[in-house]
Amino acid sequence: MRLPAEIRRYSRMMLGVFELARTPAIADPEQTLRRNLENRAANFLDLVARAVYANPENPYHKMLRLAQCEYRDMERAVQRDGLEPTLVELLRAGVYLTHDELKGKAPIVRSGELISAGEHSYDNPSTPAGIETRSGGSRSKGTLTQHSVAAQIHWEQYQRLLARELGIQHDAFVALLPILPSISGLMVSLRGAQYDWQVEKWYALSGNQRDYAHSRAAATRAMILIGKMAGAPCTFPTYLPENDFSPVAEYIARRKIAGKRCCLGGFVSPAVRVAAAAIERGWDISGTVFSVGGEALTPAKRATMEAAGGEVYPFYAIVEFGPVGYACRRMKTGNCVHLFEDLVAAISRKRLAPLSETEVDSLLFTTLTPFASRALINAEMDDSGIIEKVNCDCLFGQLGYGRQIRDIASYGKLTGQGMTLAGTDVVRVLEETLPRRLGGSAGDYQLVEEEGPAQTVMTLRVSPRAGRLRPDEVRECFLEELKAHRGGTVAASTWRHAEGVKVIIAEPLATPTGKVLPLHLLGARKSDLKAPALNFAAY
Repeated sequence: MRLPAEIRRYSRMMLGVFELARTPAIADPEQTLRRNLENRAANFLDLVARAVYANPENPYHKMLRLAQCEYRDMERAVQRDGLEPTLVELLRAGVYLTHDELKGKAPIVRSGELISAGEHSYDNPSTPAGIETRSGGSRSKGTLTQHSVAAQIHWEQYQRLLARELGIQHDAFVALLPILPSISGLMVSLRGAQYDWQVEKWYALSGNQRDYAHSRAAATRAMILIGKMAGAPCTFPTYLPENDFSPVAEYIARRKIAGKRCCLGGFVSPAVRVAAAAIERGWDISGTVFSVGGEALTPAKRATMEAAGGEVYPFYAIVEFGPVGYACRRMKTGNCVHLFEDLVAAISRKRLAPLSETEVDSLLFTTLTPFASRALINAEMDDSGIIEKVNCDCLFGQLGYGRQIRDIASYGKLTGQGMTLAGTDVVRVLEETLPRRLGGSAGDYQLVEEEGPAQTVMTLRVSPRAGRLRPDEVRECFLEELKAHRGGTVAASTWRHAEGVKVIIAEPLATPTGKVLPLHLLGARKSDLKAPALNFAAY
């Protein structure tokens, strides 16, 4: 994004930050959430009536017309069969969006008709923009998502419940989250007190002047100053040295010595690095609560945080929707959360992951609230998971959140260390850009997302056929080219900081059936990969 465009966007965002900082929290979150749960079907019908049926330019309007589903048909089906069964029937009738269709990377074709769509085609016309977030891209626009202040205030109710459920209201909250263009760290700094969190520190991975982050560090500081002017007790970020998470572990250990337990909130891999740093240095951080998300919480990552004496609870959030679910105290294994069914409806379908040979349970989400930034029906996020009923006596269960999503993973996006990159964009870099810049051809470069000792690592395998290349040269070229794509700027900076990308000169791995795919994701791979037999005639 060019600097003048950033200045304009952040100038608009300052007004939303000021309004948000001055808005009080909802007085009775339990009552509000119960009411939303009771009215979820009616809220959905009201949203689609206003944002879809009343708007012929909305792509869903045309999908529903092709499915011969008028509003009265939709209303009768929801009242007769229920919301989720109706969404399943709509899916069968072609009312859905794949992730690539939603992002504009693939055309929308239903019943032989091409349906046009743009960046704002799915916007909810009743929702004013308050806080904008755009996935980073130094040479691309990125994806703009605008959330109203009402949406942010609603999401706070989940965080307040989480604080009570995990018993962290009196703990020292330590955030390990990125700066702008991601708003996650800013929101914790701005509204943490309203979550019933005692935010003491905010550590960020980027903010140096070596790369893109200098201007965005300045913008982050400006937003915090606006929040302080509005009366919010904001915290400025502390920037970590490159590939060094020990300052976070040291801070948590010092607070424990002082008799204060900490809750660390952030993405999975950076939190694992904090736990590993404490173990390596012999620092006692036992009792720390790890509230982590942004990527799959695998058994190995959970084990590292637990080895440091931590309690680990995942969360599941999506930029387009907000917080989709949180784990309660009973969810001590796996990657499992209570589904916030007043915010979204979720169904799943079996499909082959586009970048593998694996069948997955692909999750599809539908927005329900009147303040949703977009009206989405059966939108795939390239995430998989198992949806099932759960009988739980936790705070979430007592309010009526009776379904959970477990085994959450991404099968079509690269999500290492909490970053999100579309698999199709990464494949384009591997098959087109790197061969053009460095030599070789499509098939000579392969990226494998895998478990490292203390974090998710992206291993870039480069065939010797590509020529005499230095690993550091390939790594820098790959990270630089990611910046041309949505989410790439933030991802490149984060992975460079954490040394999350390694390059080896070796033949790409093959699947058990002999296929050599350009990208292998943790969430889409259930079988072992193997190196193909060398064909010396190829050299």
